Amino acid sequence: MSIRLFQPTDTSACLSIFDGNVPDYFAREERTDFERFLREHAVACTFQVIEHEGRIVACGGLWRRGDGSAAFCWGMVERALHRQGFGRELALARLQQADHDPSITRITLNTSQHTQGFYARLGFQVTRVVSNGHGAGIDAVEMERSG
Repeated sequence: MSIRLFQPTDTSACLSIFDGNVPDYFAREERTDFERFLREHAVACTFQVIEHEGRIVACGGLWRRGDGSAAFCWGMVERALHRQGFGRELALARLQQADHDPSITRITLNTSQHTQGFYARLGFQVTRVVSNGHGAGIDAVEMERSG
């Protein structure tokens, strides 16, 4: 397993990971937003990918804000590889990015009820829940962790 920065040539692999996580983890209508993010913002927010056995199996970024915070964005793992440590490695890599930036004092994320427990084990606390906030049956769970 190796973690590296996203390159535009990784777009189709990242979209494939997204598609494999619909409808349980992402709503189909979010795909356009993710595609736009990859095209317009991924490089600027140090989006990362995990390669395993010669292919991309996970991706996610850390969006820095000017107010002392940063947000996890678009984190996902290939569906068949859930619960094998890739998501944890990706999250730890993003937390390490934040640790190396003294201007970041807190990290936020917006996830669903399906991954809320995963992030809680990494020290994130729920700050708000919006029922069906990401689509039918997918709550928007906002979480925060002090840097």
